[in-house]
Amino acid sequence: MLTPLTVALAVAALALAAWCGWAAYRDQPTKDWHFAGMAVVFALALVQLVVGIVQLARGEHPDDGAVIFVSYLLGVFACIPVVGLLSLTERTRWGSLTVVAGAVVLAVLQVRLYDIWGGGSGA
Repeated sequence: MLTPLTVALAVAALALAAWCGWAAYRDQPTKDWHFAGMAVVFALALVQLVVGIVQLARGEHPDDGAVIFVSYLLGVFACIPVVGLLSLTERTRWGSLTVVAGAVVLAVLQVRLYDIWGGGSGA
């Protein structure tokens, strides 16, 4: 895995969580600009998915197994679209909080992906 990409995605997800958390604090639903932020995080997740699959195709192997690694990659990839859709159906502060929860989960998944790949062990 590319560590800078993993860190960038985790930081972007946490920034999105803070941004939508601020909207929820102000009792606002997600707005168009929140969806622009979700698009940026989703684009980073797409890049990470492609990079992960390419690395597997080149013969590199995660420490904890390819099936678990691909499962986490797909979870990361699906996280933002799912919470974005849920926030569209819930046009209150709870829609914003849904995005907060999903973005925090995505950041935690980044840490787990890093551990699965081999974390700083040189793998």
